Amino acid sequence: MYQTARKYLAERLRVAPEAGVVLGSGLGGFAELLPGRIVIPYSEIPGWPRSTAVGHAGHLAFAHIGGRPVLIMSGRAHFYEGYTMERVTFGIRVMRLLGVRSLILTNAAGGINLDFGQGALVIISDHINLMGANPLIGANEDDLGPRFPDLSEAYSHEYREIAKATAAELGITVREGVYAAVPGPSYETPAEIRALRILGADLVGMSTVPEVIVANHMRMNVLAISCVTNMAAGILPQPITHEEVLATGARVRDTLVKLLVNVIPRLPL
Repeated sequence: MYQTARKYLAERLRVAPEAGVVLGSGLGGFAELLPGRIVIPYSEIPGWPRSTAVGHAGHLAFAHIGGRPVLIMSGRAHFYEGYTMERVTFGIRVMRLLGVRSLILTNAAGGINLDFGQGALVIISDHINLMGANPLIGANEDDLGPRFPDLSEAYSHEYREIAKATAAELGITVREGVYAAVPGPSYETPAEIRALRILGADLVGMSTVPEVIVANHMRMNVLAISCVTNMAAGILPQPITHEEVLATGARVRDTLVKLLVNVIPRLPL
């Protein structure tokens, strides 16, 4: 099915994308601001999983950023939607088969580190997989990657340094931290957040890690940026809502767009 989707998209795009971007909750506005973009609904792509989460547009966009051809997923499939890990990572597989070598992932995350305020942009340096699953379980597809891929640098150090330097030039404040991935869809309890802090997590969310694992399996270079859309449970005396997540994502959208537009052309393949 990967190859069927690849063939369909290759015929539509005509140009092989070099970089790929995945947009998280409330961050889909990035693709809407790119001139001359080609938009392809997920529903038209053979085998592509539909995104049912609120705040995920559900289409691919293709555009040139700084002269580099970029394929953008506006919305992703989540494990909590009932998809298998294979389906969650389907888009990453197809991106790589189309030629993508640089992958930029964004997400909405809950802040665990008390130094991270709501609206902060955080470059992910490492992760803790607490989803209870791994997208590589099962027979290995040797033509896609090795049986036991190394994740000692799952998030490219070079890419992180470029992102931090670019942010400094633009006057954008970014942090760096460890992302914990949980299955969801319920938000975490205060006790769980305390446990995650002890484990060394700075952020928590319900996506990204399966995509990072598959990207490394296929030898893609990864940069991931979280938007702290809410403080995690127990930090503030108020309930967590998805409306808050979307509102904060919309508020920082322009800053994230500015950063991505300037970072993408600088990333070596």
